[in-house]
Amino acid sequence: MDAFIQQGLDKAAVLVEALPYIQRFSGKIMVVKYGGSAMVDEELKKQVITDVTLLKLVGFKPIIVHGGGKEISKWVEKTGMTPEFVNGFRKTDEPTMEIVEMVLNKVNKSLVQNVQALGVNAIGISGKDGGLLKVEKKYSEGKDIGYVGEITQVNPKILNDILEKDFIPVVCPIGMDDNFQTFNINADDAACAIAKAMEAEKLAFLTDIEGVYKDKDDPSTLISEMTVEEAKALIGDGYIGGGMLPKLTNCIEAIEEGVSRVHILDGRIAHCLLLEFFTNKGIGTAIIGDDKRYYNE
Repeated sequence: MDAFIQQGLDKAAVLVEALPYIQRFSGKIMVVKYGGSAMVDEELKKQVITDVTLLKLVGFKPIIVHGGGKEISKWVEKTGMTPEFVNGFRKTDEPTMEIVEMVLNKVNKSLVQNVQALGVNAIGISGKDGGLLKVEKKYSEGKDIGYVGEITQVNPKILNDILEKDFIPVVCPIGMDDNFQTFNINADDAACAIAKAMEAEKLAFLTDIEGVYKDKDDPSTLISEMTVEEAKALIGDGYIGGGMLPKLTNCIEAIEEGVSRVHILDGRIAHCLLLEFFTNKGIGTAIIGDDKRYYNE
């Protein structure tokens, strides 16, 4: 068979495999937590934005929630300050908070620019806009970590309005408390809270690992799919630790509060979102409700 024809047939097979997923999830809200190496590597950044744009063009309703930790640390050091962390949380004093907000807004508008360059409209907002993210001061094991916020309330109206007008919302995790004081928010927490409030069909975390492992030192133990009950058992048996523990806890909470599926993906893999959402097997770890058993249900 002619190589050109075979290449065309291979592409057609990919599109046919994607069709049932496009049909099922068209019109559904997808929250993508964008972070890790995919935000630093320019080529990966373009691929992630291309994926999200494609999701929009085939009928999905994507919402991007982004972090910016590495960029924040870079700018903190540029100003002569030393980044300080308490139990894994960035200690955010008043000067650091100013840098955090500046950098996150810079990152936010850069992502909007990348989406617009692909011919799709996007609007960048923070959790302050429209009272999207209301917070209270967060403590870490009783320790003061500065202007770091715990989300107490999400007002989804502004996101619904943006989606209704056919824009992609790009959200940076900054919120305000009852006194209108500005707080930094963990981007994973923000994505999870927004997914729950928007009753999203899917929540995807882009990370720097392949997914959830039963044994973090053995890549062959990657878990491609698990129920909430199985995820809780892994945590209870001590298999999950480090930075994956709060992430998986967020996943469980999201499922229990109405999100259909949560995906933990390796953002270092080109087009990881498309591979996970549009193929029968997927590439990361999908967490599903206990009443669902198979990936293609």
